[in-house]
Amino acid sequence: MEPRKENAMERKLEIGKDVVYVTPKGERRNALVTAVWSDIGCNVVFVTADETKTDPYGRQTERAASVIHKSQQPAPGNFWAWPDEA
Repeated sequence: MEPRKENAMERKLEIGKDVVYVTPKGERRNALVTAVWSDIGCNVVFVTADETKTDPYGRQTERAASVIHKSQQPAPGNFWAWPDEA
């Protein structure tokens, strides 16, 4: 018997969980959840894709706020998804 695949909304969105953030331009970024404001909405932090943006700690980070799950976003970007959904 094949194991049952979890529905995205059956998982618990929590601070510190790893997700994939898809930017408004459709670029995929590994991200961490920094705030949860509903079962489908959160804020995330991710490493910038711009290699010229560095500081003494390494590559700089960027943030996205009020990001909703891909199942609720009709646009082709600006959403989060679980790593196995992206």
